[in-house]
Formats: sequence, C-alpha cells, structure tokens
Amino acid sequence: MADEPRRSVVRRLLSVLATFDAATPTQSLTEIAARTELPLPTAHRFLAELTTGGWLERLPDGRYRVGLRLWKLGTLAPSYRNLRELALPYMQDLHTATRENIQLAVLDGGTALCVENINSVRSVPTKTRIGGRLPLHATGVGKVLLAAAGTELLTTLAAKGLRRFTRYTIIEPGRLSRTLDTVRDEQVAFSREEMTLGACSVASPVTTEAGAVVAAVSIVAHSSVDIDRLAFAVRTAASGISRQTRLL
Repeated sequence: MADEPRRSVVRRLLSVLATFDAATPTQSLTEIAARTELPLPTAHRFLAELTTGGWLERLPDGRYRVGLRLWKLGTLAPSYRNLRELALPYMQDLHTATRENIQLAVLDGGTALCVENINSVRSVPTKTRIGGRLPLHATGVGKVLLAAAGTELLTTLAAKGLRRFTRYTIIEPGRLSRTLDTVRDEQVAFSREEMTLGACSVASPVTTEAGAVVAAVSIVAHSSVDIDRLAFAVRTAASGISRQTRLL
C-alpha cells in the first residue's frame, strides 16, 4: 500500500499529459483542470513540474503545449521515426543539389510540426528546429498540409483569425481557399515572404499509396532565389519519399 500514493501521483501526471491531442494542442490551466477533474491548485502544481522538466511548454499567453522533451520521446514511436528515417536520404540529396534549407513537417492540430530539417549556412537564416511549429496559412509546408486537410480546418482557423506575419501574408479566407485549390491541383505550394521578409519556400506533399497526405517537404531559401525553378526538385524528393512510405 505504501506505493499506492506514488502510483496515484504518476497516474494523475499522465492524465494531464493525456489531455493534449490533435484537437487540443494548447490548453489553459482551467481547461486542463476541468478535463482531468483535478483541483486547480493540484493541476497548477503538476503543470509547473512538467514545465520545469521540459515535458510541457508555457506559452506567453499562459497556455500550455507539449514540450520538446516529450516530443523527442514521441519521435521514438515507429510512425514518426520511420517517416524521418525514410525521408532523410531524399532531404540530404535535395540539400546537396540546392544548398538550401530543407524541412519535413506533419499536421498537428492547427499547426505544422517540423519533424526533421537540414539547415544550410549558405541559405537564409531560419529559426525552425525539430519540434518547432509553423503556421499553416503562411508557409509552404503549412499550405500543403492545410490543402490536404479540407475546408473544415480552414474554416476553423479563419474563425479564430489568421495572423498577418508580413504585408505579404494571405489572411483573406477566400483568397487563401483559392490558393489551396491550386496547391491541390499542382501538388506544390509557395510562400513568398509570407512568414518572414527575405525568405520564401516551396513545398510538396508526401503521400500514401491511397493518396493521403502524411507530410510535406520543403525548400526554404532567400526571397531573391527563383523558387519556381526549385519546384521540380522538391516534388521529385517528395515523390521519392512517398514511394518509400508505401513500402512500410
């Protein structure tokens, strides 16, 4: 019986982590307390411990999301690990051919989650890291994933308000919807200084045999680079990764 209190604490800590999912990637203290049925002081204490340990992150607005330490643990799961391992050779080839930054991202709730990246010292500086999140409406990988997700997710994001990162960011739902139609038709997405001034990206989907989009691979470069000519290269890499995923 002496171990029961410790098991109870572990169980409650895990219940806090279990409240995070694709539908609720960020939550407030009140929301977590309600979902776990924990008293607010207890939930606050658990969140403080999980944040200190790097399992969760506290955002500037006071909400919480999964931390890098927990994400790294999650990458050991076969699905993400296999995807990264299969994609990396093609990403390295793409980096060698272009000398630009290369990213691989998956849809996670209302954001694009970077699961692998290769940064180039010769390309545009980028703060994107493995485990980092990118907006769906303002990045190449994000547009690919948003186009594949269908209209419901776009409607949800638009209702919350699309953030304008630069004067080039597309925040009008109708205009963005038309852009996503083009992405679906051409299987390539562009972001021209929509996330960061001086930077642009081009991305293409990684698909299953049934055609479902499971990830997006992109090239991120200086805005002075002609990214239209890079579209063929990124689509070729995405096609190669897609062929490999169908062997799983």
